[in-house]
Parts: sequence; C-alpha cells; structure tokens
Amino acid sequence: MTDQPSGLAGIAAAAKQAPGRGLPPVHLWHPEHCGDIDILIRADGTWMHEGSPIGRKELVRLFSTVLRLDPDGYHLVTPVEKMKIRVEDLPFRAVTMEQGEEGLTFTTDVGDEVLADAEHPIVVETDPVTGEPAPRIRVRADLEARIARTVFYDLVEMAEVVDGRLTVSSAGQRFPLGPVGAGVE
Repeated sequence: MTDQPSGLAGIAAAAKQAPGRGLPPVHLWHPEHCGDIDILIRADGTWMHEGSPIGRKELVRLFSTVLRLDPDGYHLVTPVEKMKIRVEDLPFRAVTMEQGEEGLTFTTDVGDEVLADAEHPIVVETDPVTGEPAPRIRVRADLEARIARTVFYDLVEMAEVVDGRLTVSSAGQRFPLGPVGAGVE
C-alpha cells in the first residue's frame, strides 16, 4: 500500500514531484486504470471539472503536466492511478509564436514552449465540416496544441510559396500550411 493520495489530490501531488519546470515522467508510470474523472478540456482550452471551469491557472498547469494520451484516450496519470478525462479537440492551444534564431517557438495556454522542428512538426489539415484549416503542433509525446487562429494568420503572413504551397521554415525544417488559393492566403 502507498501513502500517495488519490483522486485530484493524488494528481496534484504527483505533478508537484517534478523538479523545477521539468515534467513528471508519466511515460514511465504504468498504474492500473482507476476509472473516469469528470474533467473535460473544451475546444477553447478551458479545463472543466464537474461542469465548472477550473479557475486556477496553476492547477490547470499542474494537471497538464501529468496528462498522457494512451490508445484508449487521454488520462491524468500518477505513479499509482490512471484516470480517463475527455478532450473535445486537442488538449492545448498554441496562443503565441515568436520567430528567433533557431526558428519558430510556440507557447501554449498552459505555459509549455516548443520549437517547431522535426520532432515537433506543424501540421495543417482541412476541417472536413467547415473547410477551414486546422493547424496544430506537437508539444510533447503524443500531445498536441491547436494553433490559435491569430497565430496561424501570423504564420501565413510570413510564409513563402514553395511548389504552389504556402510554407514556413523552422529549425531546418519546412512545414506546408496549405496550397496557395485554398483559403490560407
């Protein structure tokens, strides 16, 4: 038996184990599935618990550090518990972008910073319902962030046309945003 607290308290305790700004090693934790927890990450990035927004940004950040995508969905994971949550779109939003010497660095709504590179690609698919571009970037492991519309517009403004496609470059990689004339110009 362990002295590790369970439920939300256990999640918070596990997340706090990360030294500094590092992330807990959730990929190394393989606890039994304990069931579902009534947490929803809405498409707009709002984290909800039992139908109410989680208002404390620090708590959302804490929970985001123990989030993992498994084949059966998104889970909050501790060394002793694994609880499934719901995610409407992607778990994070890339809300800002800066162009630096190394390339394009995105910051998410939970404070992660990620350089677009081979391991963290920018991918743009077309939403089958709306026909709108649906850009995203890999943040860590299999977790991705939806690139905010205003940030995507900034990408389109800096894009170059390569082989009939709008393309941006970062960290030695090229990322296509979409064909010229396809609603992304």
